[in-house]
Amino acid sequence: MGWLNGQNPSFPNNPEDPKKIYIEKADFFDVNQTEIPDAALLRGNIIAKHDGAVLYCNTAYYFKKENYIKCFGNVRLVQGDTITMTSEYGEYNGNNKLAYAQGNVVLTSPNSTLKTSLLHFDRATQEAYYRTGGTIYSGQNTLESITGTYYTNAKMFNFQQKVQVFNGSATINTDFLDYYEVNGHAYVKGPSTIKDKDTFIYTEKGFYDTKLDVSDMDKNSYILYKDRRIEGDFIYYDKKRDFSKATRNVKITDTVNNMIVTGHYGEMYQAKDSAIITKSALAKTLMENDTLYIHAQKMILSGKPESRVMRAYYNVRFYKSDMSGKCDSLYSDEKTSITQLIGNPVLWNFKNQMTGDLMHLIHNKETEKLDSLKVFNNTFLVSKDTLGTGFNQVKGVFLNGRFEDNKLREVDVIKNTEIIYYLRNDNQEMIGINKSVCSKINMLVQGNTMEDITLMDQVEGEIYPEDELPENARKLRGFIWRQDERIQSVDDLMPEEEKAYDLKMKQEAREEKEKTTP
Repeated sequence: MGWLNGQNPSFPNNPEDPKKIYIEKADFFDVNQTEIPDAALLRGNIIAKHDGAVLYCNTAYYFKKENYIKCFGNVRLVQGDTITMTSEYGEYNGNNKLAYAQGNVVLTSPNSTLKTSLLHFDRATQEAYYRTGGTIYSGQNTLESITGTYYTNAKMFNFQQKVQVFNGSATINTDFLDYYEVNGHAYVKGPSTIKDKDTFIYTEKGFYDTKLDVSDMDKNSYILYKDRRIEGDFIYYDKKRDFSKATRNVKITDTVNNMIVTGHYGEMYQAKDSAIITKSALAKTLMENDTLYIHAQKMILSGKPESRVMRAYYNVRFYKSDMSGKCDSLYSDEKTSITQLIGNPVLWNFKNQMTGDLMHLIHNKETEKLDSLKVFNNTFLVSKDTLGTGFNQVKGVFLNGRFEDNKLREVDVIKNTEIIYYLRNDNQEMIGINKSVCSKINMLVQGNTMEDITLMDQVEGEIYPEDELPENARKLRGFIWRQDERIQSVDDLMPEEEKAYDLKMKQEAREEKEKTTP
């Protein structure tokens, strides 16, 4: 028996009752109480409606009393212009508006397509969910997960368990992700990674704009490039610009040159191989069982690993167990192994203080030790007399120094040289004070004191008994003893105001972590 447009007299339908499933059309209708009690068998071009939804299929069992229908073959559920769900098999309950689809399930919306093997759709709450794995196609994005829920009103997917997002340029891996299909925004929670050709990102809480290729991360996050790693409490990343920035507890690691730079604000331009870090900036470089620390208001790292350059500006201070110093700015070139100390530089090496207009520290790449020192213009070398209150001093235009095991071993001071030196015998008894001028002075440094001093070319001067050289004549013009400025430890590197700022940032981070820790 068949009917058209629901007019079969033995099986009445009320299209005006929104709570009941209304059978609008079927090519064949039959009722068999023996095989399936209380169910009508429908076949061919079936159309059923319920509260704004239309259901199509080839074959169906309709349970009128239960207000329930089971559908087979080319099943299609259409909800206005928002949702279309197709499958091989489906069920729909008119009482609670629950739909169930199985077998090659495809759910389409204006912005996305979901494919899975089994799907539940709650029309009352407008939520569709799967628990057996699914794939979503949204714009240029492909999203996969074990479980997922689609909130049709918010146009948002919630994915859980082995979530992957592919958008052509990057891949997201996480176990929890919220995805908004209209704007392509993705929010991850828990351990998550974002990978592309040159970049690896890790975070435990973050946002990723899949259309603009930008990210914001604010929990245990870092970005790993080929030879650098940037960390911070808050990180922003722009893939198209190859740009990233981080704030608070920032750390940039140069894995090739064994350098770590920390601070509380940093920027990295990957395409230009450059990084900038400010706010309590501190660089640490590993050097053969020792560490060189450099502090400045601003640091810039640029260039490929083999020719990397570091620039440090304003009130630069540095410390190493056997050396420390200060200057206005610093320029260090990995390719030439030369570090320039620019602007009122002062260098302390054990008991020796050296100053001048410009200094070059030259390192040995193979041994990672200091090789030599060059001082240009207004060279001044000072060390305190071993027993007395006087100062050994050498002054000239240029200085060439040679290091062994990071200790100054030999020094040549050239052009317009002057010297004041306290002479002592083997018993450390005072012999006299040498005050002379010449063209060149060579000194061998032993036990961190100047010994074996040789004056060369046009030597003028004499050795004075201690009581015959007045105090005002025992210091060369331009003499300044800067011992009170000396950097004695890593703790001396930062001025007090920067220390306070550094501690404040770290304290804020600790307090926020305590608030979010269960």
